[in-house]
Amino acid sequence: MTKSDISSLDDSTPIVIVGHVDHGKSTLIGRLLHDTDNLQEGKVAQIIESSKKRGLKIEWSFLLDSLQIERDQGVTVDSTRIPFRLGQREFVIVDAPGHRQFLRNMITGAADAEAAVLVVDAAEGAREQTRRHAMLLHLIGIRHVIVLLNKADLLDFDQQKIEAVEHSVSELLAKLDLKAAVFVPASARDGDNIATRSERTPWYKGPTLTEALAQVPTPEVRTELPLRFPVQDVYRFDDKRYVAGRIERGRVRVGDTVIIGAQKTPARVASLESWHTAPQISAVAGQSIAVTLEPDVIPDRGDILYLPDTPPVEASRIRTRLFWLRQEPLRVGESFKLRLATAEHAVTVVSIDTVLDLDNLTAHPGEEVPAEGFAEITLAASEKIQFDAFAPGTSDGRGVLVDRLQRIVGGAPLIGAAEVSEQDKAIHPSASFVSAAQRDRAQGHRGAVFWLTGLSGAGKSTVARGAETQLFNQGVHVSVLDGDTLRAGLCKDLGFSEADRTENVRRAAEVARILRDSGQVVLVALISPLRSDRDLARQIIGDGFEEVFVDADLAVCEERDPKGLYAAARQGKIANFTGIDAPYEAPVAPALHLKTSVNNVDTAIEALSEFIKQQVSLATAARKQS
Repeated sequence: MTKSDISSLDDSTPIVIVGHVDHGKSTLIGRLLHDTDNLQEGKVAQIIESSKKRGLKIEWSFLLDSLQIERDQGVTVDSTRIPFRLGQREFVIVDAPGHRQFLRNMITGAADAEAAVLVVDAAEGAREQTRRHAMLLHLIGIRHVIVLLNKADLLDFDQQKIEAVEHSVSELLAKLDLKAAVFVPASARDGDNIATRSERTPWYKGPTLTEALAQVPTPEVRTELPLRFPVQDVYRFDDKRYVAGRIERGRVRVGDTVIIGAQKTPARVASLESWHTAPQISAVAGQSIAVTLEPDVIPDRGDILYLPDTPPVEASRIRTRLFWLRQEPLRVGESFKLRLATAEHAVTVVSIDTVLDLDNLTAHPGEEVPAEGFAEITLAASEKIQFDAFAPGTSDGRGVLVDRLQRIVGGAPLIGAAEVSEQDKAIHPSASFVSAAQRDRAQGHRGAVFWLTGLSGAGKSTVARGAETQLFNQGVHVSVLDGDTLRAGLCKDLGFSEADRTENVRRAAEVARILRDSGQVVLVALISPLRSDRDLARQIIGDGFEEVFVDADLAVCEERDPKGLYAAARQGKIANFTGIDAPYEAPVAPALHLKTSVNNVDTAIEALSEFIKQQVSLATAARKQS
């Protein structure tokens, strides 16, 4: 690197510290910082005072647990990043939460780590979150793992007992293709084998924790990787156009020819600007800069600038590892936005390739990804996406999945391009250029699906059509998908077997989702007698699905019998008729329960209309997001 080059903004080595709740992560960090003289003056006195107030011995975890809720509950709830010097080397310590509900913070905090310290209570051994955190280390590509067998004092530093725990943790890591660089028996509270060798482990010949950290390989120099400059924005000042962003990999110099994104337009870097500095002739990974280009082309946000001889991967089908954050399972067919650096791409889950069983850490085929589950999936985009497969020490190959309410629902490090069959090459789901937020603002309400289920004759179609009229007259963009109408057209090839009923529901849900995505309020009036089928509809539609139970007793429905179907079923002319010789499974917890046996139709229509208006209002949507 020449003197004219600007060094990276962050030359530190990120180290993530993970482990089961109460296994001593925060205590370890506090002790480590103290024993290596990395605490600010007066900090120890504060810790001692805080501990004394609570009737405790010196509690090193108070250094990290700065939130009152954490001190009161004894639980770390956020990821904390702490600069840390060891000799001449700089580290960044990431303290990641240990229990289930805070795994979202952990995967975010550990994403750029080069190595990990896995804290295991020697007296308890590996626990549930030990397994999950080991899986996350595998998922995000960390391969250098130091295992700290903490609280070894509770085992009286017994060699045989500690080595038994070491063996069990080794077996766990091996199932995930991980191998510990070293096992350190320690007591974080007392400082044994943290920065100084403990007299209580004369049998232990390995390094202390600080010695093990010093042996962590230095980060791969991102400046030596191929140039990746994602465009964050384009500005125009004084007749000059500035392309701004942060260099993720490599370096760029004035005079370089770069290629702009998927449009593949070549341009020359005419100048390089950075904030509060004189113009530079080169810049490297980690810097936020702006460049001017000749000719004066206009990249889009999310475009990647790269050198001609080292292009990124380009594919419309991408395999990704996934850590699923939503409480409902993920199924094939759901659509999201894939955020990748500064770009956003509309994607659809086209296959769930493998699902990891956390009980035995084995992968197997699966039809869905459970809440907080791990899997490998394939995403299909409507256009080719430029990317690099994720590698430790880089961030641009790590994406997140975002739902239509702009919530992050999954972490998604990219594996690479997926193999595509000749048949699938012709299939590219097309995404709208109009966002859901734009449609919401234009229409004054959000799109949603209201799934009306109930026995034949309960009044589903009547109530749906009545609500449709009221809502339309009030300016709501509303449509009805009626079961008989679907059977007359889209589903005329289907019978009434269980498989055909499921397919009928699936088709209705897919149409409803498309209409919902276009900003429509959709009322689906469909018997849909099985809970499993309605669950399938919920999975296909995703956010904005509301189940409405139109409830009328079988006797009332038979008495009404507007189509003469019950009479025909009683006479044996219709087989597998819901309520007679086929089951109806009532909703367990519908969003709205309309009792049409006791209330008149006008009351039900009014109740449904008011419920829909409340659910699709933009104010309600904003509250749900917050």
